[in-house]
Amino acid sequence: MALLVSLGLGTVFAQTTISGTVTDADTNETLVGVNILVKGKVIGTITDLSGKFSLNVNQAPPFTLIFSMVGYVSMEMEITNANTSNLKVALSEQTMLGQEVVVSASRVEENILQSPVSIEKMDILAVRDTPSDTYYKAIGNLKGVDVTSSSINFQIINARGFNSTGNTRFVQLTDGMDTQAPALNFPIGNLNGPSELDVESVEFIPGAASALYGPNAFNGILLVNSKSPFEYQGLSAFYKQGVNHFGGRAGEPTSPQPMYEGSIRYAKAFNNKFAFKLNASYMQALDWYGTDQTDLGEANQGDLSFNPGSNRVHVFGDEVSNNIGLLRNVGALQQAFGAGVNSLPDQIVSRTGYDERFLVDYNAKNLKLNGALHYRINDRSELSYTMNYGAGTSVYTGAQRYSLANFSIIQHKLELKGANYFLRAYTTIENSGDSYIADLTGVAINGIWKSNTDWFGQYAGAYLQSLFGQGVTPGQLGTSAQQAIAHQFARGAADQGRFMPGTPEFEAAKTGVRGNVIPNGSLFNDQSRMNMVEGQYNFNNEIEFMDLQVGGSYRVYDLRSNGTIFADVEGNDITIQEVGAFAQASKKVIQDKLKLTGSLRYDKNENFQGQLSPRISGVFSQGNNNFRLSYQTGFRNPTTQGQHIDLNVVSARLIGGLPFYREKYNIYENAYTLNSVNKYVAAVGSGLSPVDPRATGLLERATPDLIPELRPERVQSIEIGYKSLLSNNKLLVDFAYYYNIYNDFISQTAVRKAPGPVFPGAMPDTDQGALNAINAPTLLTPITTPGQENTFQTYTNIVGQEVRAHGAALGLTYNLPKNFTLGGNYNFNRLISDISDDFLNDFNTPEHKTNITFANRKVTDKIGFGITYRYQSSFRWESTFAQGNVPEIHTFDGQISYKVKDLKSIIKIGGSNLFNNRYFQNFGGPTIGAIYYVSITFDELLN
Repeated sequence: MALLVSLGLGTVFAQTTISGTVTDADTNETLVGVNILVKGKVIGTITDLSGKFSLNVNQAPPFTLIFSMVGYVSMEMEITNANTSNLKVALSEQTMLGQEVVVSASRVEENILQSPVSIEKMDILAVRDTPSDTYYKAIGNLKGVDVTSSSINFQIINARGFNSTGNTRFVQLTDGMDTQAPALNFPIGNLNGPSELDVESVEFIPGAASALYGPNAFNGILLVNSKSPFEYQGLSAFYKQGVNHFGGRAGEPTSPQPMYEGSIRYAKAFNNKFAFKLNASYMQALDWYGTDQTDLGEANQGDLSFNPGSNRVHVFGDEVSNNIGLLRNVGALQQAFGAGVNSLPDQIVSRTGYDERFLVDYNAKNLKLNGALHYRINDRSELSYTMNYGAGTSVYTGAQRYSLANFSIIQHKLELKGANYFLRAYTTIENSGDSYIADLTGVAINGIWKSNTDWFGQYAGAYLQSLFGQGVTPGQLGTSAQQAIAHQFARGAADQGRFMPGTPEFEAAKTGVRGNVIPNGSLFNDQSRMNMVEGQYNFNNEIEFMDLQVGGSYRVYDLRSNGTIFADVEGNDITIQEVGAFAQASKKVIQDKLKLTGSLRYDKNENFQGQLSPRISGVFSQGNNNFRLSYQTGFRNPTTQGQHIDLNVVSARLIGGLPFYREKYNIYENAYTLNSVNKYVAAVGSGLSPVDPRATGLLERATPDLIPELRPERVQSIEIGYKSLLSNNKLLVDFAYYYNIYNDFISQTAVRKAPGPVFPGAMPDTDQGALNAINAPTLLTPITTPGQENTFQTYTNIVGQEVRAHGAALGLTYNLPKNFTLGGNYNFNRLISDISDDFLNDFNTPEHKTNITFANRKVTDKIGFGITYRYQSSFRWESTFAQGNVPEIHTFDGQISYKVKDLKSIIKIGGSNLFNNRYFQNFGGPTIGAIYYVSITFDELLN
């Protein structure tokens, strides 16, 4: 019974009735949609179309009502009479900066200026007035945020370095639910998040947050909060017509392409007891194209002006390669050319691939459905059920280019919450639909037309025929010019009759490959799930001398890829369990000027040792000046893929870092680091013999010391910050500096196996030269046939080295006269440590980045505008898919809005990347251009 009383489930109070009207203090106009909440409880209401409200509270006075509305200064009013009618409340328009209330920094409400860590927030007006074409892309304008686009509708958020297209170091929550895809372990952007009509706020915290949010809240956390159906009622609708693909380059559309997006929201409350909301949105566009022809192949062309073994970024099928020098022992070639087979050079040759545009589904679309039922059990407790569903087609860049066709992800949540606690359980279920690997599709089409054995054999024969036809003596290599002609002739001969894009043969082969699951085709078959239970309790009613919160969680991953991502074939179910608990205490001292906060969390994954994550912070406030210092720790467990992936990605087989997979593929036997193999390949390409000790001496053995058993990665972060209101509260200053130290840094490395030993002395009493003649040359060629691979890429830790990074961010916002606002931020990030060439250096973050915004949402009562300039410096991008430089970016976004009060609507005309400065945000990603749009929003709560 005590628990029921503490939660407010078993207590009856006297009833108090309050009614009144809320108006604008300046114009005396009644305000529609003002939120009225009883302080410390869940009960509340909103003003109706006449600005009136009525509220029944099961409590005798005194108590406090909080009146709030976006764009106005919140007001608290104490109620002392049991029956208060005709209450007159006037709200003043908010012009002072730094008044936002945030929750995510400490998991309790606090003023943003006094947050113990760096934090950014977008409210309803910022979402509505963004100059970007979507509010989710506008998050990139916040201080400290990095955005990476794999598709027009798939963006990934990150902070403070080690960026990727699938960011497993960052956590995104929507109404408390982790939005990661269970099989991928990274947030899926806004593909199943709320539409613009249903977003109440977005909070962003850069840096380690594991002490409160658990594993993988490593580089930061994003919280997207949707609107309550109690507080935001009525019908809202939105439609946007856009256009993209201006000035198409080679391989892109030659004319602008239309884009569409529409949403609708309806919410209704009954007797302030029961409420529901329904949301639906749909977008469609022709996606950005991948057209990069950069050669990723090793420089093995010798004196040739081109690389016969090229592996271009957005060309698929050319990943399959062979050293044609190894074909000297093929019987058919020996019979045809005799000793002339020795004219075959040790040259890597790749098959002819297909441009991405012929293999990827660029018809981007996204359908999102959301529904929620809320029931207020009493004034202190609210029970709710929420469903979020997202489906569509997109493109994702991971280890390969993936066409996410007709995928879906659905979340169900049941939550009980009060003013000082919550208990929630939810499940996330993904379905890969018709999603497939674009790279593997190109490889398989080539294989259907002609086997690799036949193609390379024909290539070698045609090469020799051309070479000897030019007068080269059999057994001699000929000049580089003669070799170049021979290579061109050989490719043309081997490609004769090849399936060409657009032909019935090509389309039939593509359909067949995309219709068969891996490994027989390129189709995924994934229905992985994640189940989560978590709760939190705040002892603010029981403990007065300090604030104390405790919480815990239990999570289970249920991997169901049916062997297309993981080794979860029939009869081999894979689950991963995680448990965690935390406590946080805070207290104000020195006349309430210094707030000290300490947090401690413990987490345990069944495959790894338990992890402790402490955080200590202090915020000193003197007037409007707020100084903060914090020591934060974070950790991330290896992802589900990092633990269990078992997938052929053409260039290698990706395997998990758990001991089972190391043993299954015996990756230490006659194996050499791929980095050293690439040096060996380059040496052979420069003219050395494959068995020359100067070449074989470059090889480095793959050992357990170099590739240790996988374990969690940890970070220690020291952060100092300052926030203040200056110049008569017109200038908001926000500065932060961080220094990060990573231990057991999780990375990926690759090895290539030879059929036998290469190093001298590896097998005593044997002819090492003879062994090298057999084994060493095989290292030149990646074998890609499933089940026969010789190249393995695995997850591991960088041991014996601390990886260090640091950075700073400065944000300034100035309120100019007549509602004009000028704001900007500067972000600096740098990797201090050097990472070995044997591992990916995936810091992937520009050293300098700037955003500048000039806006006025109320130039007149009807007109507003906003314009944003964005700059980032060039930087190096490294991933398992591609490595290269990302050039610097300069873009402008802008919008003009017009209010049509009679129609209760806002018309907005705008554009992203207004001057169509083409750019890409990650090497291997699509080229992004301008989007111009016009939209109309009907939302009476904002008008």
